[in-house]
Amino acid sequence: MSPQNVRSQRGAALVVGLIMLVLITLMLVTALNLGTTNFRAMTNMQFRSEAIAAANEAIEQVISTPFTAAPVAETINIDLDNDADTDYMVQIAVPQCVYAAQAFSALPSSLGLPPTMTASSTWNTVWDLDASVASADNVGGAAVRVRSGVRVLLSAAEKDAVCP
Repeated sequence: MSPQNVRSQRGAALVVGLIMLVLITLMLVTALNLGTTNFRAMTNMQFRSEAIAAANEAIEQVISTPFTAAPVAETINIDLDNDADTDYMVQIAVPQCVYAAQAFSALPSSLGLPPTMTASSTWNTVWDLDASVASADNVGGAAVRVRSGVRVLLSAAEKDAVCP
């Protein structure tokens, strides 16, 4: 090689190498950002699923009580992972009786009626339960609202006391 060719090629490999390093760095940063975004999305989906499970558990607790006797709003603390720490706080709005119709025949779910309740004195009532969930420690910021309906068989006196 002549001395003139060596001088004209000096630094070209360095420039090409630096450009390649910059391109590889940009690809790695992009891959890292995509991975982080996917992780955040998956974490948000997990928090949302847990919040829905907490709302459903709180609604089941309310349904298993005689909530139709004196419907009130309440806050229920839910511990999903059984570690004795509250994971989610569920606000249950006042249960609303949205529909009442006289039950003219004993349905299969009503066969065990007490003697004081005959088929002609019972009412099928439909209740709307509204649960709003917030994370107890505000990690993840999960906030979910779940509405559920339930049918409750009431006597005429009970129905008159709580249903319009």
